Amino acid sequence: MSVSVRIPTILRTYTNGAAEVSGEGATLREVLEKLDADYPGIGARILDETGKIRRFVNVYVGEEDVRFADNLDTATPSGVQVSIIPAVAGG
Repeated sequence: MSVSVRIPTILRTYTNGAAEVSGEGATLREVLEKLDADYPGIGARILDETGKIRRFVNVYVGEEDVRFADNLDTATPSGVQVSIIPAVAGG
C-alpha cells in the first residue's frame, strides 16, 4: 500500500530535504520500517530503543493520532497521509 509521509523540518536531513516522501506498508509499523530502510537513521529519531514511538513525537495516520488508535499497528490504507510531528516546547 502506497502512502505519503510528511517529514518535519528537523528530520529532513535524512530525506535530503524532502518534506514528503512515499512509503509502503499495510500498518504504520511497516511504513516506518520501509522509511528507515530508505532513509537510514530516521527510524531511531521516531522510535525509541524499545521500538515504541518516542514520547515527544506525535504520529498521525490521516487525521487520527495513532496513540488513540492501534499505535504502530494502525492500518495505513493506500493513499493515506502519515504525518510525523515532533512536540515543540518553549517557555
